[in-house]
Amino acid sequence: MGDDPNCFFQTRKGSYNSESLIAFLQDFKRHLCGKRAILIWDGLAAHKSQVMQEYMYSQRRWLRVERLPGYAPKMNPVETLRGNAKGQELANRCSKDLTEVVTAIESGFKRLRKSHTLPFSFLKHAGLAACRRTPEDSANSDYCSLKTEENW
Repeated sequence: MGDDPNCFFQTRKGSYNSESLIAFLQDFKRHLCGKRAILIWDGLAAHKSQVMQEYMYSQRRWLRVERLPGYAPKMNPVETLRGNAKGQELANRCSKDLTEVVTAIESGFKRLRKSHTLPFSFLKHAGLAACRRTPEDSANSDYCSLKTEENW
């Protein structure tokens, strides 16, 4: 992650469960090509299942999870990301089918991923700051901590 927060997303039919999230994380790991990551997770039940906990423990060398409090949409940078795409690519759209909507959403997320400033702004809006080193990070120099602005 370093000084370059990035967005990795996937669209799918239906809802996520532990198995589909693990498949997503496996895709994510391949995408990173050996880099480490910090994952910001909300309180979705599939994030907390026993299967997921065991999988996450087995992935701790490359993946660190920062959990958001229970119901805290204002602290979730994904909410602002979605809002940005809704306000741009989905604004005033009357799609003939779901495929057209998915294409528009994917186009919006690709636009957001290319931006060098928007991922930081989503984190800042949520009250988070990305990747400022702390003394605890010194032991593991490939990671940096996410801190709330209140802690600075």
